[in-house]
Amino acid sequence: MAIVKVLEVIASSPKSFDDAVQNCVTEVSKTIRNIDSVYVKDMKAHVKDGKISSYGVVCKVSFRVDEVN
Repeated sequence: MAIVKVLEVIASSPKSFDDAVQNCVTEVSKTIRNIDSVYVKDMKAHVKDGKISSYGVVCKVSFRVDEVN
């Protein structure tokens, strides 16, 4: 039986929401294997001097746990 775990991660980027999600996956991939999907739970943008200064996302990263025999 396959087991899937979900990890909630906050990530950001000065470029875009897409880049913030990619940063999330890149960082999580350094320590977690078998990532299946990313669900973007929330998005926000920080504003400075009337312009967006950074983009932030809260993501739920799903990954399969290796079976132990």
